[in-house]
Amino acid sequence: MRIRNEFRVALLGLILFLSGCGAYNFSGADVGEAKTFQVNFFQNYADQTPGSIIVPSLDRDFTLSLQDMINNLTSLSLTGNNGDLIYEGEIVEYKVIPMTATSDQRTAQNRLTMSVNVRFFNTKKPDNDFERRFSFFYDFDAAASLTSVQSAAHEEIFERLTQDIFNASLGNW
Repeated sequence: MRIRNEFRVALLGLILFLSGCGAYNFSGADVGEAKTFQVNFFQNYADQTPGSIIVPSLDRDFTLSLQDMINNLTSLSLTGNNGDLIYEGEIVEYKVIPMTATSDQRTAQNRLTMSVNVRFFNTKKPDNDFERRFSFFYDFDAAASLTSVQSAAHEEIFERLTQDIFNASLGNW
């Protein structure tokens, strides 16, 4: 009987401790007083960077991926305007370059690189605003076509880019 009471007291203490942690959650995000977030459409301007190409729907897919990341890791509500936290920017690079060569001077591996320029505005804490470029890559066998690896490449690149953006904007450890 005494063990049950001690367990209940310990459980109650843990619940009170966790509820007293304020605006932090298990993802490590510090949303402060913010209640809403907004992710404006990331236009694809990659073709303005030499060697880059335009991929249809890349802008939409990346925008949705960033929205999903923030939505899944915070208790913030997504809104179309007047968000407490605002993310906007553009895709500025999307290109494939050869990375390694074989002994007979043929390309063995290619690298797909994607870069986005992000502007983050925190209407509750303007000191946290920033503008930064984020970039990540995906290496693949040169014998494979870009279209054959694109789905896996986008999944990996989007996951890393959105995580980096999330950490820069809300990961105030």
